[in-house]
Amino acid sequence: MSFDTLTHEMLLQIEDELRQTVSSRLYRKELEELLKMVSHHMGWNEENPAARGKRIRPLLVTLTCAAAGGNWLKSLPAAAAVELIHNFSLIHDDIEDNSPLRRGRPTVWTQWGVPQAINTGDAIFTLAHLSLLGLEDTCDAGTALQAAAILQDTCLSLTQGQFLDISYEKQHAVSLESYYMMISGKTASLISTCTELGALVANCSFDLRQCYREFGYFLGMAFQVQDDYMGIWGKEELTGKSAESDLAAGKKSLPVLYGLQQKGAFYQRWLQGPIHPEEAPALAKQLSDEGAESYTKQTADLLTRQALQALEEAQPAGKAGEALQTLALRLLNRAH
Repeated sequence: MSFDTLTHEMLLQIEDELRQTVSSRLYRKELEELLKMVSHHMGWNEENPAARGKRIRPLLVTLTCAAAGGNWLKSLPAAAAVELIHNFSLIHDDIEDNSPLRRGRPTVWTQWGVPQAINTGDAIFTLAHLSLLGLEDTCDAGTALQAAAILQDTCLSLTQGQFLDISYEKQHAVSLESYYMMISGKTASLISTCTELGALVANCSFDLRQCYREFGYFLGMAFQVQDDYMGIWGKEELTGKSAESDLAAGKKSLPVLYGLQQKGAFYQRWLQGPIHPEEAPALAKQLSDEGAESYTKQTADLLTRQALQALEEAQPAGKAGEALQTLALRLLNRAH
């Protein structure tokens, strides 16, 4: 079975699980508008599948479960749960960032207002935890309880990462150590949970679960660093956004923080105030000249190697194991 065939089969089941989780709780006449808001955000009202996102996180759950020797169908409640947590966070992020668009479509808050968007995010958050309880039926109560504890810790890490991200917006400069702490919570925590939950459902030993968790952690860290690289030097046709946007937005990404530490020409321009879009190409080159581009690439490469090493130690089996490695490499080679 090829990578595309296997993942397509899994994604169909994941989508069915997500829809069932939502509709079973919200399919009432009085809640029709709430269901419409959730469906809009999840991309179910659009013919274009891209509106739903790539569903990478739930796919990591099912692939890990299969690669670890488990029945991936049993992991579907966990797969749906992590995807719903991800989407809850996106709705709240859009409000906090004042973002009018998500995946090229109006965000929930721009369509229905901030109060209803907050409530919609809260509903999706709750649906995620209800979905996870389904592990009692596919596995057992003990597994469901362990999964719940893991996911609750992850939700706290997500909010901690988001707190740091928002806090850093008001700070002139942030240390690299603080940056890594932030992305550990904001990005890597949920991805590491995906791989750990898959291994948990597969009934792996604790040590093997930790290997899969480390794989997810370093995968998430590498993905964020790669995203920071693409935000300045990426090609627009690959990223879907202008390469000037991160600099013009004043985002304290890894290349920017490295450049600020050099106290060179980029640092001097940063002190003068907001960067205009037309300045971004020259400043991107300046950052590159000061070593930020190579540093970011080297960091992404190191984290990628650590992710693949952890995956190798987990000894994933079969076509799912091959697919897990393929997915990781695809995620971490978006610049090529």
